[in-house]
Formats: sequence, structure tokens, C-alpha cells
Amino acid sequence: MPSVDLDPDAARERLEAEGVEIEPGNTDHERWRAERGGANAVAYDDTVVVQGSRPDDLLALLREDRGGRAHVYFDGASRGNPGPAAIGWVIVSGDGIVAEGGERIGTTTNNRAEYAALERALEAASEYGFDEVDVRGDSQLTVRQVTGRYDTNNPELRERRVRVRELLDTFDRWSIEHVPRAVNDRADSLANEALDDG
Repeated sequence: MPSVDLDPDAARERLEAEGVEIEPGNTDHERWRAERGGANAVAYDDTVVVQGSRPDDLLALLREDRGGRAHVYFDGASRGNPGPAAIGWVIVSGDGIVAEGGERIGTTTNNRAEYAALERALEAASEYGFDEVDVRGDSQLTVRQVTGRYDTNNPELRERRVRVRELLDTFDRWSIEHVPRAVNDRADSLANEALDDG
């Protein structure tokens, strides 16, 4: 459960500025509570605790130093192709890992899982306010389809490619590159851990 080293009053102001509704705490120890998407935050005297299925929905809004460049890693996994599938993603800045996540996404193919992972990673990087992203993944097919080097014949993958390009175009600068699985190890591990936990 992440806690944010941020004054609860400053955190409240930041969330309210983003349109997040703040409610009174449920106990004498809680100053306030907030909820957005799959996350909720609870403020105590000197800290804010964020939890939920997608804590980044609030953590991104609480990040003080918005802007800058991030390295974004993504990986999708499917056992059965199609079969049970999951995604993993990691966002890294000069300060280290900013955010990471892994979750099951139902039953689908490996290629669709790769695109789902890439979409979620880019959404998270945008939520965290990064201006520039260098994206890395070990799916050569996905990377080459996104860059236009390969055609995308499957209609669903074509739609996903369009969505990914729309997300990429929201950044001031972006790059996407295929890397060996060893370089993408953390995103791969998060996707497989999500599958194992299901």
C-alpha cells in the first residue's frame, strides 16, 4: 500500500484542483478520503495512503514534479493463445521506478495482450504527466506494427494500433523500440505474476 510523503493539505489541494471529490474521514484518525477510478486515498496527520486495484489513478495526480521524460516498458502474456491473459508495465524516470502494474485481462491472444499492455503503460505515463516517452517492449510484431514497418491485417489489432498512435501523439516526443526479453524483464515478470495470481 503506497504512502505519499506529502502534506495532506497540499495533497487535498492538488486532488481538488483535478476535480476529485474529497470526503470527511471515517475515523478520528482520518483527516479526509478521496476516490477516483480504481484507487482511494486516506489522509492522516502526516501522510496520505493510496490503495485499490489501480492506485496510479490517484498517485499520478499527487506527483509533484510533472513533466520530463520516462522510459516505458510493456509486456503482454497469454497462456493458450487465445487463453488466460495478463499485462505488465513499468515507468522509469531518472529517479527510478515511478509506477508499475500487472493485471489479468481475461481471455485473449498474445498479440492482443501486448497491445493492451502498451495502451495501459502509455495511459499511466500520461496520467503521471510525462512530456516525453521512450517505449520499450519485447514484442517485435507490436513495435513494428506501431511504427508502420509491418502492416496490421487483423481488424482488432488495427484498431488497437490506432489507439496506441493516438496515445503516443499526446506526448511532445516519443520513440518505440524492440528490446530483448532480458531488458524487459520487470514488465514480463509483472504480467506472469498476474497470470499466476489469477
